[in-house]
Amino acid sequence: MNKSLQVFQSNFPVDNLTSYFHRVNSIPLLTEKEEKDLATRFREEGDLEAVRKLVMSHLRFVVKIARKYSGYGLSEADLIQEGNVGLMKAVKRFDPTVGVRLVSFAVHWIKAEMHEFIIKNWRIVKIATTKAQRKLFFNLRSMKKRLAWLRQNETENIATTLDVKEKTVTEMEKRLYAQDEAFDGYSASDDEKNFSPSQYLEDTSTNPETILAETSAEADSHSKLIDALKQVDARSQDILQCRWLGDKKITLQDLAAKYNVSAERIRQLEKQAMTKIKNLMLEES
Repeated sequence: MNKSLQVFQSNFPVDNLTSYFHRVNSIPLLTEKEEKDLATRFREEGDLEAVRKLVMSHLRFVVKIARKYSGYGLSEADLIQEGNVGLMKAVKRFDPTVGVRLVSFAVHWIKAEMHEFIIKNWRIVKIATTKAQRKLFFNLRSMKKRLAWLRQNETENIATTLDVKEKTVTEMEKRLYAQDEAFDGYSASDDEKNFSPSQYLEDTSTNPETILAETSAEADSHSKLIDALKQVDARSQDILQCRWLGDKKITLQDLAAKYNVSAERIRQLEKQAMTKIKNLMLEES
C-alpha cells in the first residue's frame, strides 16, 4: 500500500492547480463492476495497481469537496492534499461486498481529513476542541442568514437543530469572528509602560549554570552520535545523513533510485540503523 501511495503522490503533485484539475478530470470513471473487481483484487491479493486505479478514478471528487471549504481562507491545494489522504485511507478500508459505491464510503474519510486540517490551521489557537464545537464550526456559517450577531431566537433555533447548548453556539460565534492578537504586541509609542504578554514571562535562559550544563549535554550527545554512526555500514550512514543530518532532506524515492532498491527497503534500512544507533548511545550513557 505504501509503495502505491508514493507513486500516486509523485505522479500527481498538487502544485499547479489548473493542470491538476485538467489531469484528474481526464481520468475515466469506473463502472460499478470495475470498482468492485479492483477492490476485490486489492483485498484478496494485495494488488497495488488496483489501489492506484481506485484512487486515481476518484480524485475529481476530492477536488469537488475541497471547493466547498474555500471560504476558510486556506490553500485549496492543501485541502486537496489532505482530502487525497482521506481518499487513500478509504480505499484501504473499503469492503466491496457491502454493496456501497466507493465514493459514498469515501466522503466521510475525505471530509474528516479536511476538517482536521482546517481546525488545526484556521487560527493559531484552536477554536474547536469538543465534538459539539466541531459540529458548530462547520455549520454555523451556513446557518447564519446575515452578517450581524445572532439574535436570541436564531441562537435557540441553531442550538435545537444541531442539538447543542445555546451557550455553546454563542461561544463559537465569538471565536469565529474574533481576531488573533500578536503575542509580542505592538505600540505606536516608545512609552516603557506599554507591555506585551510575552514580557511578563520569566526568562530562564540567562542562568549561566543552566546554559553551561545544557551546552555540555548537547556536546556529549553529539559526540556519542558521531561514534555510533561510525559503527553502522556505509550505506546506512549515507541514508541517515541524507534523511536527517543534511541541510536538505532527501526523499525515500531518491535514495531508492540511488541504491537500486525499493523505497520500502530504504525505510527498513533507515529504521534498523536508527535503532542500532539509539542502542549504542544508550550503552555509552
